[in-house]
Amino acid sequence: GNKGRRRANFSTFQKKMSKNFKFAGIQLSVTADKKANIEKATKKIAEAASNGANVVALPECFNCPYGTKYFPQYGEEIPGPSFLALQQAAKDNKVYVIGGSFPEKDGDKIYNTSVSFGPDGTLLGKHRKVHLFDIHVPGKITFKESDSLSAGDTITVYDTEFCKIGIGICYDIRFPELAMLMQKKGCKFLCYPGAFNMTTGPAHWELLQRARALDNQVYVATVSPARDTASDYIAWGHSTVVNPWGEIIAKSEHTETIVYADIDLSRLDEIRDQIPVLKQKRNDVYSLEYTSSKK
Repeated sequence: GNKGRRRANFSTFQKKMSKNFKFAGIQLSVTADKKANIEKATKKIAEAASNGANVVALPECFNCPYGTKYFPQYGEEIPGPSFLALQQAAKDNKVYVIGGSFPEKDGDKIYNTSVSFGPDGTLLGKHRKVHLFDIHVPGKITFKESDSLSAGDTITVYDTEFCKIGIGICYDIRFPELAMLMQKKGCKFLCYPGAFNMTTGPAHWELLQRARALDNQVYVATVSPARDTASDYIAWGHSTVVNPWGEIIAKSEHTETIVYADIDLSRLDEIRDQIPVLKQKRNDVYSLEYTSSKK
């Protein structure tokens, strides 16, 4: 009778409720003091949570300066101090934490790794940067992550009460295949902690995010460290959130700040209904597959 109908209404209300969440991207100012970086990160997670964020993300390399010479010296095994601090912050603030990235030591290898935790402190995903940043733009920038880092070879996707979330790190965003595979696995929100630089930042940072969002009809969030002009590697900053229509819905400048965005998943569903490209893929003409599991 009436009670049953009320219950049905409540469950559709709950469904509607879980269509929205508040995202916070922490554009952290990172120093050479690892302990201070970790402490500041946990403080900022608490601040974001107190402002109503449900999912909070840190930047790439949040616990140390970005550079191949720093990775071995700041790297830690999992679970180490950075991992445990993030896990505790997720639990204390009852939020999802996307732990930017930090150098992870495993045997004689070092990975650029992002760990994600649920509001109860459960480890949800561990993404090791799949595409290493080895570039050479004459007269502008040369960087070789592979001098000290090894590449991961798995795609990182996990469930939350809101939607499936997919994780990439920085240079990973340049590869549409990775984003397409995450979308294929059901992701509606992709987060890329990243530190683009003063050459590639102004040229491609925003364009890549809008492209990935549009290709896959997903929300895309990027989280950069704040810019420090005195460091060896100068980050572009400009942490951003893009909606599935390709519009920028939140964006920072280059100083330390927290970027907030309301993620409206019913808007995503509307967009996918209006322009149903995901249902119109011609799998009889082309296909994309995840081959890592076949190794």
